Amino acid sequence: MSTAVSQTWYMTQRQLMVFARQPAYAIITLIQPVIWLFLFGNLFKKVVELGGFGTTSYLDYLVPGVVVMSALSSNMWAGMGTLDEIQRGTLNRFLTTAVSRAALMNGNVVNNGLITALQSVIIVLLGLLGGADYPGGIGGIAILIVASVLLGTIFGALSNALGMLVRERESIIGINTFLLLPLTFLSSAFMAPSQMPGWMRHIADFNPLNWAMVAGRSAMSEHPDWGVVLGRSGALLALAVAAVWLSIRTFRSYQRSV
Repeated sequence: MSTAVSQTWYMTQRQLMVFARQPAYAIITLIQPVIWLFLFGNLFKKVVELGGFGTTSYLDYLVPGVVVMSALSSNMWAGMGTLDEIQRGTLNRFLTTAVSRAALMNGNVVNNGLITALQSVIIVLLGLLGGADYPGGIGGIAILIVASVLLGTIFGALSNALGMLVRERESIIGINTFLLLPLTFLSSAFMAPSQMPGWMRHIADFNPLNWAMVAGRSAMSEHPDWGVVLGRSGALLALAVAAVWLSIRTFRSYQRSV
């Protein structure tokens, strides 16, 4: 176990070095969250007058949604990195070494989780600078970040599995483009559940994106519902474990095909 952990950390460091050498990438990934926060936040700021948002500031409501949406949109493309490694032959060269097969996959997932956590902290700070209030304090923010990392792990692991299965950029782009908007709008990202049509509200109950938002918003509120927080976080954790297991299984299948 200790060997697998150390090898996973080595593979994670390898990917973090790539991220550190491309600081422009970090800035680019924050452009869309900034647009969501300050463009959407100002455009729809009076929507809280409809009621059901649990706050008088739309920015307070929007920040957890933007954190979670950012985690989703960035991790859905993890499979592109896996596909690049397959096409360059890097992954096949690692197969000739004694490195743990789980470490080859999990290094990518851990790397994405760390980057997601960093992005989440920056978005929370941007919201704070914009006037958002977080009654739940540091503890509530920490739970929001953990929820976003778990969501990112789910979709990052599934994206890795998809990259090894389809092995084509166009397929990954098409599937991600198809899923991103429905997952976003079939959640409470922009609108309070009480203001959503009944059928959308019921679908949102089964949407992992919405689980992370609900857990984060509740934890950051003045009076958190810990039953909801633990229930949604537990569901995200279970799904993350299943997604990572699936990506490792898919990798072993890929290994047998080369």
